[in-house]
Amino acid sequence: MHTYFYSFLLSLFVIFNVCSQDIETTVDSIANPFLEINDGPYVFIENAELIEKTIVKGEILTRHLAANTYDTLFKPEETVFTDVKHIVALSDIHGQYDLAIELLQKNQIIDENLAWNFGQNHLVIVGDVFDRGEKVNELLWFIYKLEQQAKTQGGRVHFLLGNHEYMVLHNDLRYIHKKYRMTSALLEMGYVSFYDNNTVIGRWLRSKPTLVKINNTVFVHGGISEAFLSHNEFEIEKINEIMRASIDVSKAGLKSTDFYSIYYGSDSLIWYRGYFDDNLSNAAISDILKQINSEHIVVGHCSNEEVVQLYDEKIYGVDSSIKYGKYGELLFIKKNKAFRLTLEGKKKRFRKATTSK
Repeated sequence: MHTYFYSFLLSLFVIFNVCSQDIETTVDSIANPFLEINDGPYVFIENAELIEKTIVKGEILTRHLAANTYDTLFKPEETVFTDVKHIVALSDIHGQYDLAIELLQKNQIIDENLAWNFGQNHLVIVGDVFDRGEKVNELLWFIYKLEQQAKTQGGRVHFLLGNHEYMVLHNDLRYIHKKYRMTSALLEMGYVSFYDNNTVIGRWLRSKPTLVKINNTVFVHGGISEAFLSHNEFEIEKINEIMRASIDVSKAGLKSTDFYSIYYGSDSLIWYRGYFDDNLSNAAISDILKQINSEHIVVGHCSNEEVVQLYDEKIYGVDSSIKYGKYGELLFIKKNKAFRLTLEGKKKRFRKATTSK
């Protein structure tokens, strides 16, 4: 009887202690949510030195790196290409690193080690890697490395700046994930400082284009509107130069003339939604294509359940709602024929009717 009683007390003691530990752990987590933060690296350029800061379980780890560890000078990229055999495009990843990796792996664009597996072909990311999700920085470093790997094989990765890239670079932080507000607090600096002109990734971003043309297709985040063309001759290199130069101009400076409405307004390259919302005629689309000397335009920005085609395959929309973290697709162009590549790695034709959201 006594043996049973003492065994019962011992079991209560063990249970109480385990529960107490769980409660203590929970209380600690609530009291110090920074313990859950893992982020980085962020590589800052200070004089001739690189300083890397990484956060591991709320602790800041700082390393001083040799000046040649990373490039710190990035030339503007070429933006017009011909004779490319295969092209794959996606957009609006919005921090959904894991889903993007799965989609690229299932369709053999990258291998199991996240390395380039697409030979001399081209991958186009049509804007909006930033905001919403919690793995933006992981995506940026992944694209940074993949770009270098692709070039060694004669291929290319094109990262176009979308409206959310320009928003962050101009310190519009309405859509950043709460994790990054906590990172800012831990590092005691504003989020925009992680990608300014004194960081490796910040300088790399400033070399990126807003438009590219590959074969007979122009890629741009929002779209090319009649209104935009009425203010500009369509010279891709010149437009990209103008957009790059605008990154480090304040919003007030941009708004002091009509520049902001042309390049950042609702009819601009990064914000336009007219292909989906304005019920344009085929004639209007054909006129835009004639002015830009192209047969197709590929855009992101407007979310759909899959990659879509509009206006008899003159326009392709590649925002397949990856931002929700559940599903996504790629556009695959081969010899002027276009297909959808699914998350299961299957090639499919386009549906006749498509609806934007």
